[in-house]
Amino acid sequence: MDFIPFDIKCYNKLNERFEMIFEPQLINEICQNGNFRTFKIDEEIIDVGTIITHIPLVISGSVKIMTEDNEGNELLLYYLEMADTCAVTLNCCTKKSKSAVRAIAESNTELLFVPVEKMEDWMIKYKSWRNYVLESYNTRLHEMIGAIDNIVFHSMEERLVNYLKEKALVTKTNIIHLTHQDIANDMHSSRVVVSRLMKKLEKSQMIEQKRNQIILLID
Repeated sequence: MDFIPFDIKCYNKLNERFEMIFEPQLINEICQNGNFRTFKIDEEIIDVGTIITHIPLVISGSVKIMTEDNEGNELLLYYLEMADTCAVTLNCCTKKSKSAVRAIAESNTELLFVPVEKMEDWMIKYKSWRNYVLESYNTRLHEMIGAIDNIVFHSMEERLVNYLKEKALVTKTNIIHLTHQDIANDMHSSRVVVSRLMKKLEKSQMIEQKRNQIILLID
């Protein structure tokens, strides 16, 4: 992974995003040790099996976190947005193991990568970092429980509606640029099933469909 040295412009962005979370001394250390990268929409950030050497902090944009089974079928776990980090990545780095998830830029995204060896130092040195890491674990755990609950206790149609609502919330627009196959991949389903349910939602006036574009008509 090629990194860009952190400059004053990037420092200003980091300070703006995290000044209410981290103390100034920690922000300075993150800037001194962090590496900045930009990713275009749909660009892969971390793949399953990648050895974790850096912790990502989201400066802007959004990131989709996926897992996959032994046959390579993917399932959406949760999204990361501004000022978030990935709890699964944090867990992997503490164990010095490989990534169990795939991270893909959901929009044009700016990330700051911090070397994993700094994590233990900051856990001891900075209360704000400890709180940030623990809160990240807590938030992502609840999101994964929600994902499991959605699969187990909701119909495929309800899951699809929840998926579209969450996608609109993350991208901040009710115009969703996805194919039925894209949705099927995220939901661990088939394109045929998704297409059938999309027609049903359109007939109920919950969505409007155009070529590779879905307009969500409900809140």
